[in-house]
This record gives sequence, structure tokens and C-alpha cells, in this order.
Amino acid sequence: MLKRVRTIEIRTRGLSNQIFSGEYHSAFKGRGMAFRENREYAHGDEIRTIDWNVTARMGHPFVKVFEEERELTAVVLADVSASEQFGTSRMLKRQLITELAAVVSFSAIQNNDKAGVILFSDRVEKFIPPKKGKTHILRIIRELLEFKPEHKGTNIAAALEYLSQAIKKRCIVFVISDFLDADFEKALKIAARKHDVIAIRVSDKFDQEMPDLGLVRMTDKESGFSKWINTSSSRVKKEFVKNARAHALQLQETFKKAGVDAAFVETGQDYVKPLMNLFKRR
Repeated sequence: MLKRVRTIEIRTRGLSNQIFSGEYHSAFKGRGMAFRENREYAHGDEIRTIDWNVTARMGHPFVKVFEEERELTAVVLADVSASEQFGTSRMLKRQLITELAAVVSFSAIQNNDKAGVILFSDRVEKFIPPKKGKTHILRIIRELLEFKPEHKGTNIAAALEYLSQAIKKRCIVFVISDFLDADFEKALKIAARKHDVIAIRVSDKFDQEMPDLGLVRMTDKESGFSKWINTSSSRVKKEFVKNARAHALQLQETFKKAGVDAAFVETGQDYVKPLMNLFKRR
């Protein structure tokens, strides 16, 4: 376990230090401008920054100096449902979610922000409150690696509702999931009004297409439902692809309606480019 934690730390912390921390800082702004100090007026200062009370008291012009109130809180909603235990290229979806959560968390602490995580299935399985520091991030990685959920299903709405109750102040929320769920659009809209919500959808290439394996017994990991499928049938393949595309389009529409930025990442592909594109779009 220590070796696995260390491997993920080296990979994700390196990416965060070299690539993501600056983009993260630019993409996610502080809560506003906070007053820092007064100083004497200098040529070129804006007249509207003059502090007239101090100017009257001192007898010559003084201006107010402000700085960005930077400290933020990042919360990762990590899907640990049974459908994440699937992957045919390089890693399982659960492993990809762990790496993405680690990158986001390291980027947060690099910018002196807090990071926390909510692990959810069809209910909230575990909540690690936001804190700062490398030790805290290593705990998050360890939990994501070894945590065994009690339930198998997916309920994104329940996780978002729990978030709104647990975190009162506005924060950055990364929902990392394969989004194989329904009826969460309303909860997503409500959460996006209060927080800055970002969706990261993880998938596998065989979520989008069906391999030709002949007659195969397939089982839904979350419900346990099994069925024999003829994967060589062109009709079955076309129907599978059609449904997968319809689901992807529906997700994009849901994110758009909720005003949520989104990135799409596959198990067999590098996630650096999709995340960089997400940050740059912001």
C-alpha cells in the first residue's frame, strides 16, 4: 500500500508542480479583493483608490492597496461505486479517479488552498474534511486506494446534497465519476449556484463500443443483473454505440444547463491534455 501511495504521489505531485498548479491558480479565483494597507499616493495611481479619510488626516494623498483574497477550498466528489471497477486500457476507472483526485488535491495545496474529499456510491460512504498539507493529501490518496464501499450503486444527487450541507462556504467542487446515473440534473444546478462545480467524466473505450467476443454473459456490477449478449451481432453493436452516444450527448447538455464546466477522460489516454484544456477554457 505504501508503495502504491508513493507511486501515485510521485506521478501526480510532479504533474501538479510542473503543469497544473499555475493553471489551477489562474482558473480558480479567490473570493474577492481584501484591503491590505494604505500608502502614499504615487504618480499613475487611480484617483478612485484614494482613501479620503486618511488623506484628510495626514494632509497629503494616501491610497488603499488591495490584494486578492486567495485562499480557497477544493472538494473532490469521488465515485467509488461498482461501475468504477472496470477498465480495459492501462488502469481501472477507479484508479484513474484516484490519480485525478490526487492531481487536483496537490494543485490545491500548492496554491495554499484546502482540499477535502467525499467518497460516494448510492450514498455518501466517507467524508474527509478539507485541510492543508502534504500529509493530508497522502491520507486522501490512501483512502481512495484502499477504501471498500459498503454499497455498489451510484447516486450523484445524494452526494451533491450532502456537499451542500457539509460545506457552507463557497468552494471548488470536482465531481469525478463515470456519470452512469440519472436524475441528478436538479441537484447539480442547485450545487452550481452555491459552489464552483467542475465535472470530470471518466470512461473506458468499451463504454463506447462493444468488442466482438461472440456470445458472452454480461453482468451489471451495480445491480447484479446478468444477461447473455451476442457481441458479434451488428444490430447489437449499433444499438450499443447509439445508446452510448446518446448518453454522452445528454451528459453534455446536463452540464451546459447547470452551468458546469466539464472534461472527459478515458482510461487508456493521457489525462493531462483534457485537464489543461479545462483550466485554459476558464
